[in-house]
Amino acid sequence: MIALGTGGIKPCVSSFGADQFDDTDQAERAKKGSFFNWFYFCINIGSFISGTMIVWIQDNTGWGIGFAIPTIFMALAISFFFSASNKYRFQKPGGSPLTRVCQVVIAAFRKWHIEVPHDTSLLYEVDGQTSAIEGSRKLEHTNELEFLDRAAVISSADLKSESFTDPWKLCTVTQVEELKILIRMFPIWATTIIFSAVYAQNSSMFIEQGMVLDKRIGSFNIPPASLSTFDVISVIMWVPLYDRILVPLARKFTGREKGFSELQRMGIGLVLSILAMVSAALVELKRLEIARSEGLIHEKAAVPMSILWQIPQYFLVGAAEVFTCIGQVEFFYDQAPDAMRSLCSALALITVSLGNYISSIILTLVSYITTQGGDPGWIPDNLNEGHLDRFFWLIAGISFVNLIVYMGCAVRYRYKKAS
Repeated sequence: MIALGTGGIKPCVSSFGADQFDDTDQAERAKKGSFFNWFYFCINIGSFISGTMIVWIQDNTGWGIGFAIPTIFMALAISFFFSASNKYRFQKPGGSPLTRVCQVVIAAFRKWHIEVPHDTSLLYEVDGQTSAIEGSRKLEHTNELEFLDRAAVISSADLKSESFTDPWKLCTVTQVEELKILIRMFPIWATTIIFSAVYAQNSSMFIEQGMVLDKRIGSFNIPPASLSTFDVISVIMWVPLYDRILVPLARKFTGREKGFSELQRMGIGLVLSILAMVSAALVELKRLEIARSEGLIHEKAAVPMSILWQIPQYFLVGAAEVFTCIGQVEFFYDQAPDAMRSLCSALALITVSLGNYISSIILTLVSYITTQGGDPGWIPDNLNEGHLDRFFWLIAGISFVNLIVYMGCAVRYRYKKAS
């Protein structure tokens, strides 16, 4: 039920919120950039409260009240949401985007033998300011992926029938450009999957590393999993820093309304994610050095090195989130065709699950390959005998290669043009 509810809320809530801003108004357009920042800020405030106050109540008062509190707040949230229904700006639904994609592909294949005219004004498009797709602006023709333009070629058969209303046979230029945009966005989408694989370490190998560090702070014992709170704190700190200081500063140099383009912002986040893995690897190298000097290599025991040394890697992951995750949401909203924004937001969220799967596959392969010949491997049950640092270096290396690929895709990316 959580997965079902999340699948309904997450792809739509950011798009719906951004729809409240008028793109034709310069002041509102500038505020829309801030909206994505503060939207993510609110999510992490909720996560922080859930991971601290609610957990404390569940442990000290009871699970009943621990579950009742978020239930009550969710009910209040739904009430507030619907109470403002008469104030919202609603984007008119344009029908199924997947159906429109299939129509373009089938119409193009039906006309595979027809040559695309050099004069693109001969391609089919409806008259007037609005497109044939409800709630969507017209998109300007681009010269890429010319094969798909065949779907908008008016054939002799179309002229004979004098009916241009069957999109399975004839599509508008805007409908064809919708598919082209999705194809252009695909490489950017694919390169953000590795970022999610890095982020997955936040709740897996970082915790494993914390288990073999000194968890005592005075008379308290810090649970390794609780250090992920520093990731949330980092996000809460970085959002206002980015929105109020970095953006105005960058605006002076770039001249951009948002300071950084979405692609630049995501690229900075990918660099920070690499630094997070480097930080984790350096901590592990020092931990193994202390384990050897203390004679703990063959003992499954924590080494006398404070768990607080993990804080920098958590803070770097949080900073990377602010740049990449928010930039990704904003990119997929702004670059998506008007009637496909929720779909593209959903595609952005799929990178999270794919990144977790890739992380699991890498971990499985590393465990299998490094344990050949009876060796304990990089990640044995006793991490003092292993080389968890090499795993972090491997993830950093993969992320670096991914960054190079991303930069190549970002440089070649062509932004959409709507009329």
